[in-house]
Amino acid sequence: MEETLGYMAELVKAGVDLFDVDLGCYDNWWLPHPPTGMAPGCFLEVSRIAKEYFAKNGIKSNAGLEVPVVAVGKLGYPDLAESALRGGDCDMIMLGRPLLADPEWPNKAFAGKVESICPCIGDQEGCLNEFVEGGHPQCTVNPRTGFEELIGSQLQPAAEPRKVAVIGAGPAGIMTACVAAKRGHEVTLYETRGEVGGMLVPGSRPAIKYDIANYLAYLKGQLAEAEREHGLALELSSSPNAQELKGKGFDVIVTATGSRQAKPPVPGIDGPNVVYGVDLLRDPGLAKDAKSVVVVGGGVVGCETAYFLAHELGKKVSLIEMLPVIMKGVCTANRGWLIHYLEERGVPLLNCARLAEVRPGSVLVRRNLSATVPDPLVTWTPLLPENIANPFAPKLKAEERDETIEADLVVIAAGARPDDSFYRSLVEAMAAPEIRNIGDSFAMGRVFEATKAAYATATAI
Repeated sequence: MEETLGYMAELVKAGVDLFDVDLGCYDNWWLPHPPTGMAPGCFLEVSRIAKEYFAKNGIKSNAGLEVPVVAVGKLGYPDLAESALRGGDCDMIMLGRPLLADPEWPNKAFAGKVESICPCIGDQEGCLNEFVEGGHPQCTVNPRTGFEELIGSQLQPAAEPRKVAVIGAGPAGIMTACVAAKRGHEVTLYETRGEVGGMLVPGSRPAIKYDIANYLAYLKGQLAEAEREHGLALELSSSPNAQELKGKGFDVIVTATGSRQAKPPVPGIDGPNVVYGVDLLRDPGLAKDAKSVVVVGGGVVGCETAYFLAHELGKKVSLIEMLPVIMKGVCTANRGWLIHYLEERGVPLLNCARLAEVRPGSVLVRRNLSATVPDPLVTWTPLLPENIANPFAPKLKAEERDETIEADLVVIAAGARPDDSFYRSLVEAMAAPEIRNIGDSFAMGRVFEATKAAYATATAI
């Protein structure tokens, strides 16, 4: 106990805020605040101080040997892990969630095949949030995790190779195409845009989303490998219609064409000063001339876009959300940190507020100012799943008032709806004997749902 207290005292003397250490020491990393508060290598400062303290005080194990120090905390980046070992920050590296994403991480790192490591994206939806939802540990980017007894480690070759078209190169489309091609099918992947990635492209734009950028790079690598070794054909900037696809004689067509953005039906919503959040993230130049911005929608896209605008582009940002809580349904840890960062950047979070009108230079917002409206900045209270009633929750009362908020630009992040129109056109044209619809064009979901649907589809055809 005395040695432990001495070690903690040494941390304090070294200027390490123990409170901050527990939260991740994020300010010690060069990247802007990550969504979970835990930056890569966030505890390396602690492991280094521990090693130095043990060496300085001659602390040995019961066997009289030096005490090995094992570092933890966002070390799933091979270059960072290697640097920590070579630099003497620790003696060993311990990995948790990176091994859920790719259990072959150590073997691939040892072999120097780091580009083939499937990276953990830190969303915590499969591993941590599954406990909240009543499930078991899974992984957003690895559909086998938690189902190893059902899904073998080796892909089974297709009993009968088929000619397969996959429409849409987002995460669902890319995984479907790659897995199907590896199984021996003749696969063509079509993408309307000139680049692959779908919603991962705008989703990886903010600097805090570097883990999504890593995952997108991984998917591009998998796609290139499937082209090179399994004959996959990638058709970019290509939008064949139902009749054209029918004429190519595909045995199976899988649509993963995504969603269409929603916008509230209010006066002025179609004005030139209104853009969608995903479009802004694809092209930040849309906000170039704006000084004050109002983001409509307090879900993941809205909050990440608001933080991007405030933190990276230096805009004055306000965010409005119709619901009583911000980022409803998002993993508690990620939600809390992002709300904290928005508060840190001075972004007002107006919950129980709805857009009433868009005007030149401003918006009219209808807010509920009742004392029963929860404080959106209180993040220590966990959000219960919708199927669990809270008998102690106060009933929301309505005391609405109209407010005008300055806005050169209005960013709509009010959600999206599945767009299955292309799938329906294929069915009507009887474009192939087998037609499947997955991803956001079937039902709105996260990468978590996209990868599972893609893998199940690609192994079933």
